[in-house]
Amino acid sequence: MQREKTAHTRYLPFGDSGLLIEFGDMIDLKTNSTVITLNDAILETNIQGIEELVPTYRSLLVRYNPQEISYEELLYHVKGIEKTPRPPTTREGRQTVIPVIYGGEYGPDLEHVAKIHGLTEEQVMRLHSERQYRVYMIGFIAGFPYLGEVADEIATPRLETPRLKVPAGSVGIAEKQTGIYPCEAPGGWQIIGRTRARLFDPTQKPPTLLEAGDVIRFKPITEKEYTALTTE
Repeated sequence: MQREKTAHTRYLPFGDSGLLIEFGDMIDLKTNSTVITLNDAILETNIQGIEELVPTYRSLLVRYNPQEISYEELLYHVKGIEKTPRPPTTREGRQTVIPVIYGGEYGPDLEHVAKIHGLTEEQVMRLHSERQYRVYMIGFIAGFPYLGEVADEIATPRLETPRLKVPAGSVGIAEKQTGIYPCEAPGGWQIIGRTRARLFDPTQKPPTLLEAGDVIRFKPITEKEYTALTTE
């Protein structure tokens, strides 16, 4: 299959049952809004054979059933939708507050993040929790939200050597991103805190607490408040 391209959009086959639509090379709010708008437009069109849509920072993966629709037919329909002028998606992302305990055993890298930026741990906590974050995408592991962007003062590279186990609920920083581990997993993000919020539950619909386009804020809590919480 040939790679298709428009002025600002690339259409690429992804395995034998996927179509990847890329919108340039920049990671920013405008590009991500374009991804979400196309995602919603495809959902509204209800094309037979599409099984899943996976929006990311700057691309949209369309998984389909080859027995119900061919790649060429899917490409034709999606290109038609993408080329149809439409205003950006106006739906408001859900507002979610995530309670977090920072530092200590729950945030083993908070001291390091503070030290390399010449800040106190309290300043890092304040800078991390005082702003709203957009959910740019869900990925890496089921339910993991990539959130942006943290303040420049606390943007910190990943660990040189990733941990083999990062506890569920860990809140981390990687460059300008922040994110939450929904389950125990290997990872190299700078862990500064932890939450009891349940980000992924396969028995629920949808199974993820957060979706691309949502907005969240972190709320600092004490250890007493943390231990009193039940998993949400």
